[in-house]
Order: sequence, then C-alpha cells, then structure tokens
Amino acid sequence: MAVSKAQKAATAKYEAKVYDKVLVRLPRGKKSEIEEYIKPKGESLNGFISTAIDEKLERDKEKAGE
Repeated sequence: MAVSKAQKAATAKYEAKVYDKVLVRLPRGKKSEIEEYIKPKGESLNGFISTAIDEKLERDKEKAGE
C-alpha cells in the first residue's frame, strides 16, 4: 500500500517535533555485529543504541555519586 504525500509530510512533521536525530558512525562490520546480537531478541537497532546510552549514563551517574 502506497503512502500518500500528506501522510509522509505528517510523519516528518511529527518526527521533527518529537525526536532528535543523531548520525552514528561505526567501524565497518560493527552494525552487522550488533544486528546479529539483537535479532533473536527482536529489538531494533535504534532501541539497542538508545538503551546502551541510557545504561552508560546511569552507570556514570552512579560512579560519580560514590
């Protein structure tokens, strides 16, 4: 089913309002390594990266509070 121009525009407007976009550059092959790791878990690449960032921030907060 084709997506209309109006739907594409509405989606782009919503994403611009709700999300920050970040370009992540990885060494060649790292993306495939991550995708193989998350595939059995049914997790998205974006979700995995977001969770990894959250976990790192939390660890660093805990470490700073020691």
